[in-house]
Amino acid sequence: MQSEVIFAGFGGQGVLFSGQILAFAGMDSGKEVAWMPSYGPEMRGGTANCTVVIADEEIGSPYVRNPQAAVIMNLPSLDKYESQIASGGALIVNASMVNREVQRTDLDVVMIPAQEIAESIGNRRLMNIVMLGALLQIKAILPLDERINVCDTCPIPRKTSNRCFRWWARRIWTHCFPAFPTTAAERSR
Repeated sequence: MQSEVIFAGFGGQGVLFSGQILAFAGMDSGKEVAWMPSYGPEMRGGTANCTVVIADEEIGSPYVRNPQAAVIMNLPSLDKYESQIASGGALIVNASMVNREVQRTDLDVVMIPAQEIAESIGNRRLMNIVMLGALLQIKAILPLDERINVCDTCPIPRKTSNRCFRWWARRIWTHCFPAFPTTAAERSR
């Protein structure tokens, strides 16, 4: 099995970091992993995206034309990547920063008010983690126990930041998403 995901948004939204977390979680679960970042020279506000490929077997190339899933943090990224997602794939969109509906009907689309969720738990900067949590609920990229423990080996330079990140991520994923619909049939109810 091979899972391909694109994370896209503005610089400063944690797009590359979300991809890194998923890639490290894939490595920790014994999978083959490729993480390929792409970003402009701007520190914040420029475009940023990354591709993550997680597979049971060796990965031939990190380049992906039609990923099975995309985590979209802003409107320009939705405009760019909506047409590229494989039919039947998943599209997780930050509804806080996108002011239009997804046009394609052949995708599992979930609009997440990520900024509002992050603010409601006390830290707006964690909206990328909210989006990653939604992806992991919707797509079975990793086994359930790996999804819960994804933060345990996440590389963050400062120990206090690491401890804080783990606490927030567990809180988001266990409190916001346990009842979150995980299939297209459940979401249409």
